[in-house]
Amino acid sequence: MQNVLVSGGGIAGTALAHWLARRGFAPTVVELAPGPRSGGQAVDIRGVALDVIARTGLTEQVRAVRTRMRGMSVLGADGTELHRSEETTYSSGRLDNGDVELLRGDLMEILHDHTPAEVEFVHGDSITSLQEDTRGVHVTFAQGQPRTFDLVVGADGLHSRVRRLAFGPEADCLSPLGTHVAIFAADNFLGLEDWQVWQRDGDAGYGIYPVRGNTELRIVFGWGSDTPVERDPEAARKTVAGRMAELPWERTRLLDALHRSTDFYADVMAQVHLDSWSAGRTVLLGDAGYCASPLSGQGTSLALVGAYVLAQELGRARGAGAGHRAAYERYERRMRPFVALNQALATENPGGPAAEESVERAKNAIDLDAA
Repeated sequence: MQNVLVSGGGIAGTALAHWLARRGFAPTVVELAPGPRSGGQAVDIRGVALDVIARTGLTEQVRAVRTRMRGMSVLGADGTELHRSEETTYSSGRLDNGDVELLRGDLMEILHDHTPAEVEFVHGDSITSLQEDTRGVHVTFAQGQPRTFDLVVGADGLHSRVRRLAFGPEADCLSPLGTHVAIFAADNFLGLEDWQVWQRDGDAGYGIYPVRGNTELRIVFGWGSDTPVERDPEAARKTVAGRMAELPWERTRLLDALHRSTDFYADVMAQVHLDSWSAGRTVLLGDAGYCASPLSGQGTSLALVGAYVLAQELGRARGAGAGHRAAYERYERRMRPFVALNQALATENPGGPAAEESVERAKNAIDLDAA
C-alpha cells in the first residue's frame, strides 16, 4: 500500500485524502493549524465540482447548509443605494442557478467528518525538508519525527511550503493581481436578513453578507495596492485598518468589528503559474499549484475537482502497473485546460452576458470520466 503525505488540511488536502483512502492508498495529512480549520468566507461549488460532491456522497449535507440570499444592494461611497437585485449577487451569481454557496468552515466540517477513519491527520506540525531517493521522499517536520513517504502532495495554499521546497522561490510563480483582500467575522450590527451589501469608494470597498441564520456577518474588504500584505497578522490588521479608515460609510462600526475579530485574514489576490505541477515524487494540488484567486470564484471547485482527478489517476496508474509519473502527467494534462479557463475568469473579467457565458463554460470544462 502506497503511503502519501498530503501537506495542508484545507479543502483540497482533505478531499484528496478522502479519495486516496477510498482507492486503497494510505494518506497522512499534516496541517499547521491545531485542528480542522473553521471560519472563513462563503465559497462556491459549481458545475462539475458538484458532481464530485455527489460522488463523495455529500450532496444532501452540502445543500442543507447553503446560504439563502434573497439579493443584494450596491451602495455608493456615502451609503446611498445605487442598485439592487433580487436575481443575482456578486458572490454567487444568478440565484436561480444550480450552484451551491456555503461557508468554507461548513464545507470543511462536512469533508472532515466524512473522511475515512484510516486517514491519519497530524495537526500542529509542518514540513521542513524533502529529500528524495529511489526509496521515496524523506520528510522532516518542525515537531514530529522524520518519516519516509512514497509520494508527497503540496495542498498547502497560495504560499505553499512544499512548492517552495520542491520548486523554488515563490516569486518565480506568483502573479499578483494588484488587489488585496481582508476577511473577518462580526455580529450582524447592520441587521441584514439574507441580503448582501456591496460598497465601493475608489479602489477600495466592501462585500458584506449575513450567515448563521442572520446572526453573524462576513465582512470582505478589498483594496488596490502593489505592496505585499504583511505576514504578521497584527501588522496586516493595522494596514487594513488604515485603508478602511479612509472610507466614510459605517467607518466606526466596521473598524470596531475589525479590531474585535478573532478570525482576521488578509492576503494578496494572486495567481500561481508553473510550467509543471510535479517534481519527482512531489505534486501540487489546488491553490499551491494553480491558484486562480478569489476573483475567479472558482478556487473551491478547482480544489475539489483537482483532488478527484489526481486520486483517480494515481489509482489508474497503480492498477495498470504504471508509476506515479504516468499519473502526474495524466492529471496535469486533464486539469490544465480546466485551470486555464477558470484563471481567465479573474484576469479577463468580462461584463454582462459574456461573464455568465464564461463562468458556465469554465465551471464545466472537464470530463471526470475521461479515459
